[in-house]
Amino acid sequence: MASTNQKMSRVQLTAMVVGGMVGAGIFSLPRTFANATGPFGAVIAWLIAGTGMYMLARVFQALAERKPDLDAGVFAYAKAGFGDYPGFLSAFGYWIGSCIGNVSYWVLIKSTLGAFFPAFGDGNTVIAILVASVGIWMFHFTILRGIKQAAFINSVVTVAKVIPIIVFIVILVFAFKMDLFRLNFYGAGLEGGLFAQVRATMLVTVFVFLGIEGASVYSRFAKERSDVGKATILGFVSVTALMVLVSMLPYAVLPRANVAGMRQPSMASVLEAVVGPWGAIFVSVGLIVSVLGAYLAWSLICAEVLFTAAKTRDMPSVFARENANKVPANALWLTNIIVQLIVITTYWSRDAFALMLNLTSAMSLIPYLFVAAYGYMLCKRGESYEMRPQERGRDLFIAAVAVVYTVFMIYAGGLKFILLSAVLYAPGTILYIWARREQGKPVFTPIDWIVFIVAVIGAVVGIYSLATGAITI
Repeated sequence: MASTNQKMSRVQLTAMVVGGMVGAGIFSLPRTFANATGPFGAVIAWLIAGTGMYMLARVFQALAERKPDLDAGVFAYAKAGFGDYPGFLSAFGYWIGSCIGNVSYWVLIKSTLGAFFPAFGDGNTVIAILVASVGIWMFHFTILRGIKQAAFINSVVTVAKVIPIIVFIVILVFAFKMDLFRLNFYGAGLEGGLFAQVRATMLVTVFVFLGIEGASVYSRFAKERSDVGKATILGFVSVTALMVLVSMLPYAVLPRANVAGMRQPSMASVLEAVVGPWGAIFVSVGLIVSVLGAYLAWSLICAEVLFTAAKTRDMPSVFARENANKVPANALWLTNIIVQLIVITTYWSRDAFALMLNLTSAMSLIPYLFVAAYGYMLCKRGESYEMRPQERGRDLFIAAVAVVYTVFMIYAGGLKFILLSAVLYAPGTILYIWARREQGKPVFTPIDWIVFIVAVIGAVVGIYSLATGAITI
């Protein structure tokens, strides 16, 4: 257990949520939405995503209060509800998805610099990869100096990076043109109907909401357990308002097709079109601060998930070791080695940022589904409702909506990302086998064997599809 001076306040926990959510995704929203739909479809997409993620946030809040013994709740709930192997898959999926998300941050930083320095290109040139590699290890050694110090840095950066977003929103509010907004409203020029347009936005909405569980992951550091749920809801409401405005306002200042053709980060391009070159520089600086802050938050979360999974014997024990500063050093080393390897692979990707964004979302949905299903299971059984039983019906409805939402998100993502997820899940099971062998326990139950075989089949199909070009990255 962490020492007292490592405890985090409600403000710091909220900053972990905001810091995790406000990263690369929000700066890419104008082009991503304009490519997929008009304002009408965007409103529907945000209603679906906002409702679903709010329900998921409420599930996290309820579980934090009703199951205070389950720390690092993202994967602990899967294990408590469905067994050891599902718990491992949840931990591994959340961890590897977060590593991929960290790669997307470096890609977007270098793409941003590419607008001013052509050597960085779209974020996946040799120069971009070398600079990102230096950044990865600079952050690595900063975090090794202490989690409390890193959390303080994250709190400061969280305040700093929200300022450019608010300035962007204020300027676009004053530049709002109702006639242009009406012209863009139904997404004229886009193929497919409204359902197809909304579906095309779904994975990006998952990506920008990632981090909603930041306070839950760090629940073992909370000064007061009740702060975990409050920080989750406060962070969610604040960031959702920002994201909706950032995605909707560009429709009122530029034609949809123009926004759709902009390079990422499209928020910088939109502001440049409205106020001139200084707008692109202003947003680009804010983006770099924002993304570096989000990278710090997610590096902490990645290491914490792997560390806690090892402490509960769901991962090999080597990752449960802390250094003198109470930092899970071995977990951090493995995390950044994986991030480094994935950064190198972006050299061969046609659109590295979009791939990292969508794959991060797909990998995170399985852990979210386990959380929602566990919350539903508790309500159904009445477990932990001996006190305040009147809340059971409300919580059952909330958890049911969260389950339906996550299942729909997996469907909306499509078969491509399900297969790519399997390509990662199947070999990742080696860590589970290693941990079980350490403990002298049987590796799989009969049901676990079925899950593992399905994952292997999916991985084989995914690899074959990549090799034949049926799936492109």
